[in-house]
Amino acid sequence: MIYRIRHITRYAYDNPVSQCYNKAHLLPRNTPSQRCLDSRISIAPQANWLQEHTDYFGNRYCYFMLNEPHRSLEIDITSRIEVTPMQPENALDLGCSVEDARERLALAADEATLEAHEFMLDSAMIRASAPLREYAEPSFAPQRSLLSATRDLTRRIFEDFTYDPEFSTIATPLKDVLKHKRGVCQDFAHLAIGCLRSLGFPARYVSGYLETLPPPGQEKLVGADASHAWFAVYSPGDGWFEFDPTNDNMPAGQHIVTAWGRDYADVTPLQGVIFDGGGEQTLEVSVDVARV
Repeated sequence: MIYRIRHITRYAYDNPVSQCYNKAHLLPRNTPSQRCLDSRISIAPQANWLQEHTDYFGNRYCYFMLNEPHRSLEIDITSRIEVTPMQPENALDLGCSVEDARERLALAADEATLEAHEFMLDSAMIRASAPLREYAEPSFAPQRSLLSATRDLTRRIFEDFTYDPEFSTIATPLKDVLKHKRGVCQDFAHLAIGCLRSLGFPARYVSGYLETLPPPGQEKLVGADASHAWFAVYSPGDGWFEFDPTNDNMPAGQHIVTAWGRDYADVTPLQGVIFDGGGEQTLEVSVDVARV
């Protein structure tokens, strides 16, 4: 399946901005199940300098600079992605058990498992805690497959928590999300990662897009899609497997990965610094994911 993704970000400022420097994690990466065929970046006003890089985690990002006064800024990125559908649910009962995974992680000698260890550590937005461990433990019986246990945790988050875009911001503490059982996709991904790390398992944050299909008989609305977030767990000897607690599933063809890291802070879609531009500023984001 080939998708065309268009992500438009617009800023409007009350007062002119004299200079801005920005970093955008908006270029989809290549993975075993997807290949970026091409990407087009358009910035208005035209950037004085634009360059693509690869970060520590292997994610693509672009860095750009404007040093002319401007009252608005638009970043328009269009990519074509080829996605290979997978059937990850078939692997749930395969691989190592919860108990075996802990032993293999403790005695790790292979490169992949050693590299996964950094995703067991606390990060800027996710800290292991006793409440997170207590919430997760019922799913992780010692002899149960680690993947099956993680799938059960995904289901419980979906059933126990309410999707509420009015409840949280990206800065809302994880303890508040757990207490009130409300949040959005970023919160639920952080929650699952915090649970897994609290139990001693590597887990990473995945940022990207999800094709949303309209109800039968209705046309798909352009711009109705949005940036999405889910997570992946590492099973020693088996590799990384992705789970989406917001939709109670494992990505299998409709999820497109942009970037991954320890948490949202590693893969923020757009971040930067502006000079001047005092007063209010408005932000509009439009994302469209369409099958080609």
